[in-house]
Amino acid sequence: MHEMALTQGIVELAVETAKREGATRVRRVFADIGVLSHVEPEALLFCFDAVSAGTIAEGATLEIERVPGAGWCMDCGKTVPLAERFGACPECGRHHVQMTAGDEMRVREIEVE
Repeated sequence: MHEMALTQGIVELAVETAKREGATRVRRVFADIGVLSHVEPEALLFCFDAVSAGTIAEGATLEIERVPGAGWCMDCGKTVPLAERFGACPECGRHHVQMTAGDEMRVREIEVE
């Protein structure tokens, strides 16, 4: 389960950032996870409490926003929604689509005190 390692990275980033800013506690972590990223948000949420135990992020909440897939079709020149990696353009049906969103995973905001 690679989500455990990803969650460890999220917690480490939140804790290091909070300490660097002089905070004593992490209250919430906001993350953006693309729908095409192959990351299961439920697994991240499940792992978060275990990984943050014993840190200044213990008791914090992880809030995840899903980012929809999108791409730019090189054939018809349109920005289109993507439901799968390497999927066909829903406008022209061709497979020359450059993914522009949906595979990201980033910590957007950390709320501390």
